[in-house]
Amino acid sequence: MSIKREGFAAFLHERLIPIGTVALAILMLWYVFTVVLNSPFERDQAERAGVEISTTQLVSNTMAQKRPILPAPHQVAVEIWQTTFEKKITSKRSLVYHTWVTLSSTLLGFALGTTLGILLAVGIVHSKVLDKSLMPWIITSQTIPILAIAPMVIVVLNAIGISGLLPKAVISMYLSFFPIAVGMVKGLRSPEVMHLDLMRTYNASRTQVFWKLRWPASVPFLFTSMKVAVAISLVGAIVGELPTGASAGLGARLLSGSYYGQTIQIWSALIAAAVLAALLVVAIDLIGRSVTRRMGVVA
Repeated sequence: MSIKREGFAAFLHERLIPIGTVALAILMLWYVFTVVLNSPFERDQAERAGVEISTTQLVSNTMAQKRPILPAPHQVAVEIWQTTFEKKITSKRSLVYHTWVTLSSTLLGFALGTTLGILLAVGIVHSKVLDKSLMPWIITSQTIPILAIAPMVIVVLNAIGISGLLPKAVISMYLSFFPIAVGMVKGLRSPEVMHLDLMRTYNASRTQVFWKLRWPASVPFLFTSMKVAVAISLVGAIVGELPTGASAGLGARLLSGSYYGQTIQIWSALIAAAVLAALLVVAIDLIGRSVTRRMGVVA
C-alpha cells in the first residue's frame, strides 16, 4: 500500500500539479484578456447612455456579453454543456452531432493516409529509384497551403460526381500521409546492419526480412507517427468543411459562427475540436502501448 501511495504521490507531483498549474495560469490570462478586449464596447455603451460605469460593473458586463470579442471561459463552458447534453444528438444544434460528422471524415482520411504512407514508405525503402525520385516530392507536397488546395480538391471531385464524406477524407489523407511515410521510412530502416547481415546468413528473402525484421522494428515508429497524423487528419477534415459550405461538422460550426458573429459558438467548436484531437491521440497511444507490449517492446 505504501508503495502505491508513493507512486501516486510521485505521479501527482510530476504530472498533475504542473499540468494543473499551467491550466490555471491559462484560465486566469483568458479572463484578463476577456476584460481587456470586451471593455471598449462596454465603455462605448456607457458613454452613449451618458452614465458612468464602475470598474466592478465593467468587469461584470464584459463577462456576460452576448456577442463578445473574446468570450469568458464560463460562457464557453455553458455553451458546450447546452449543446452537448441539452440537445438531441440528431439535432443540428447539437455539438455531438457536428463532432460525429467531423470525426467520421477524420477517421476515413486517417485510415487512407496511414495506408498510403505505409505503402509509400515500403516502396521507398525497397527501391533506390523511388527513394531518389519520390521522397523529394512527398516533402514538397507539404509546402502547398491546405487552404489553397482544399477548394480545388472539392471542386474536382464534385465535378466527377463525388461528394459528401469522401472529399473531406481526401483532404485529411493529404495531410496525414506525410508523417506516416516519413516515420515508417525511418522505422523500416532502423534495424542494425548486424541484424540484416544475420538474415542474409540465413538466406532469408526480402519478404522474410520485411516481415521478420523490418516490420516489427518499425511498429513503434508507426504509432508515434500515427499520433501526429490523426491530429493533422482532424485539421484536414475541418478545413475540408469550409469551402463546401457544409451544414454539418465542426468546420461548418466555425463558419456559421463567423457569419453571424457568434464568437461563443466559435470557441465552443474550437474547444470541442481540441478535446477530440486529444482523445484521438490518447487512443492511438493506448493502442500503440498495448501492441508494443505484446511484441515485447517495453517503453
